[in-house]
Amino acid sequence: MELTQAVKALQRALCEELPDTPGVRILSVHLSLADSQDPLCWLNSQTCWPQFYWQHRDGHEEYAVLYALRTFTSLAEGQSFLSRFPEYPELRLWGLNAFNPQQGQLFLPRLTWQRQGTQTRLILNLYSESSLREAAQEAESWLSGLCPATAIPALAARVCEQVHLPEKDQWTGLVTEATQAIGRKRFDKVVLARATDMQLSRPMSPAWLMHASRQHNSHCYHFYMAFDSHKAFLGSSPERLWHRAGRQLSTEALAGTVGRDADDSKADQQSQWLLKDKKNQHENWLVVEDICQRLQAVAGQIDVEPVQVIRLRKVQHLHRAITATLNHADDTACLMQLQPTAAVAGLPRKDALAFIHAHEPFNRGWYAGSAGYLSLASAGFCVALRSALVQYDKVRLYAGAGIVAQSDPAEEWQEIENKVAALRSLFS
Repeated sequence: MELTQAVKALQRALCEELPDTPGVRILSVHLSLADSQDPLCWLNSQTCWPQFYWQHRDGHEEYAVLYALRTFTSLAEGQSFLSRFPEYPELRLWGLNAFNPQQGQLFLPRLTWQRQGTQTRLILNLYSESSLREAAQEAESWLSGLCPATAIPALAARVCEQVHLPEKDQWTGLVTEATQAIGRKRFDKVVLARATDMQLSRPMSPAWLMHASRQHNSHCYHFYMAFDSHKAFLGSSPERLWHRAGRQLSTEALAGTVGRDADDSKADQQSQWLLKDKKNQHENWLVVEDICQRLQAVAGQIDVEPVQVIRLRKVQHLHRAITATLNHADDTACLMQLQPTAAVAGLPRKDALAFIHAHEPFNRGWYAGSAGYLSLASAGFCVALRSALVQYDKVRLYAGAGIVAQSDPAEEWQEIENKVAALRSLFS
């Protein structure tokens, strides 16, 4: 059925008698939507927040979720909440984990637009600490206030000013200091990041940037968290942090980078160079070893697949898939073991983080954290890379580079330029 019919069907279902007791209920209806129906456009047309959009990098899953019935400031808090409702293993929370994994913003949505393969559903959650009957009455009224989907406004702003944190000279000093620290055996690797602050000529729609990035950056997880009508954190990330189905875990090492030429033959040459380059191979293997070592605390058998090259619009990366069987289906343990990975922090983690906190001239916040969903049955989070924080007429873009003993400051600066171009070029 069409979206308006689906909403009416949910409203009719809410008229059925529900108990005057606390608890959870999940109602859903199937949708048959035209190809032109875009859940991101529908989400952006609504006038309540938070809003969250997520698309799997292979395109087979897509979600748009709306309005918080309950919010959580950490994944651990959310997992504790879900454990109260084992009869609803598919009940999902959505949101972000900060670079500091003990901090987050996740929420139980009232309404979810879900596409899995060719199957699309509209899912309504009811939750109350006192009365499901009252929750149903509130939901029925709330559904009446939904707005029809409208087009996302095109960008009508231009970039007036651009400032890097750090600027190039300071970056050169930081990389030099990092390589010297590596030489003194303080740590093996550190990932240094840069923030690029852009002042626009007028406020922009954060959903426009997500829409444009989704169009241009393929083979990426697309994530979008709108906190209100003017503030959002979003990105198009190539990297999975973890996916769990039951006790089966999938993660990966994505480290080692080269540019991607528009000419396919030249891009082939670049990928072959990447596969043979000792510095990039070393950087990738450091990440693999760290992930496997950390998973030993929570998993049994761990398998690592052969290295491959993943091609994105502006860059190419070395990639190794890693699978494991967890001792327990514990996503808080997965988060604490895997985030931040060596690909976004360094090795050893504690020493690399100390260097980052002491030297980076900005707070990473949500950048290099993770975005996705959590349920008792499964969970899926991508690393929050190739990302931006949008606030009215200001946009902050993020990118980072792994620094090892052989790193050259100019080459690492060019690497982050290539990475940030995935979003920065959209403003051209």
